[in-house]
Amino acid sequence: MSKIPLSQKLQQKLAERAAQDTLRQLKTTAGLIDFCSNDYLGLARSEKLRALIHKEEEHYRHLPLGATGSRLLSGNHGLFEELEGIIASYHKGEAALLFNSGYTANVGLLSALPQRGDTVFYDEASHASMKDGLRLSFAKTYAFRHNSVADLRQKLKHATGQVYVVVESVYSMDGDQAPLRELAQVCTEVNAALIVDEAHAVGLYGSKGEGLTVALGLQDQVFAQVITYGKAMGSHGAAVVGPQVLRDFLINYSRAFIYTTGLPTHALVALKCAYTLLPELAPERERVQQLANRLYQKLNKLSGIRCTPEDSVILSVFPQQPRQLKALAAALQQAGFDVRPVLPPTVPAGTERLRVIVHAYNSEEEIDGLVQAIAKGT
Repeated sequence: MSKIPLSQKLQQKLAERAAQDTLRQLKTTAGLIDFCSNDYLGLARSEKLRALIHKEEEHYRHLPLGATGSRLLSGNHGLFEELEGIIASYHKGEAALLFNSGYTANVGLLSALPQRGDTVFYDEASHASMKDGLRLSFAKTYAFRHNSVADLRQKLKHATGQVYVVVESVYSMDGDQAPLRELAQVCTEVNAALIVDEAHAVGLYGSKGEGLTVALGLQDQVFAQVITYGKAMGSHGAAVVGPQVLRDFLINYSRAFIYTTGLPTHALVALKCAYTLLPELAPERERVQQLANRLYQKLNKLSGIRCTPEDSVILSVFPQQPRQLKALAAALQQAGFDVRPVLPPTVPAGTERLRVIVHAYNSEEEIDGLVQAIAKGT
């Protein structure tokens, strides 16, 4: 039995991170130009959405402020059911089930759905919440190389039982898109269930911002979509969209759903209102893509800088010397731009980068100013 105090052990672990220059700390960045948040379309700061929420809340004054319990006990009411119907219809699924966050949706889905004897193949760049959910399942799991359909096909030789393929439609760190059409074709060939996390595609893709699955017309080939609301939707929570039998299964077997208090009424009203506004935001969707392309082109003209990917509002900026990252990020924040470095273990060692996110409310002048500040700092 260890005689070292627990607090000392924890301090040693923190010291290891500090020695590696990867120690995380909470910061506030009020007043900086936003190139960091996931508020792609500006809904989180929208006065129109704020006013709509305030007005809509009057219709639900008869509901408690909080859910008061899990939805299987005292926490369910009609607004949950109404909103889940809206969500399912919007993303062209049969049914939807709300979760309290994107993390709990992925953990709740992937820990419950694959059974012992089944096999799950997931993209190596998948979000931590997906990997954590799979760790809790009893299925066999295999990672395949990022966006490599060929490697997936090779790994399928390990498949037993029901097969699942798990990907993000737009990857949160690299900003690139999954080859969903090719993945859907592979899944059709081997009778696998395709699960797509749409966290960074909802709002940006599709004629009404439905996400990449719907934009590509693949909703009938995708078994489950995970839709999250803390990014382009400017709110909070998440939903799993799929067949009615999946919703029923999760209500019975997903511990992340069963054993948690439901979302508060305000969050549900906010989501309903965000869905009301989302179809109107085609100009914002077009503008944010134009601004992102402007930034991509200008950054790739700088000496000593590589920027990827093209046609994405999530950009990774790689200086020639990764050791410059934290100093460069600090210099950018000093210049008034909220840009953060992404370091291991969030990304693999050797892939450290600045993660720059473009928003519909950014201006051309802000884009050009950021480019100038990066050029000055490298």
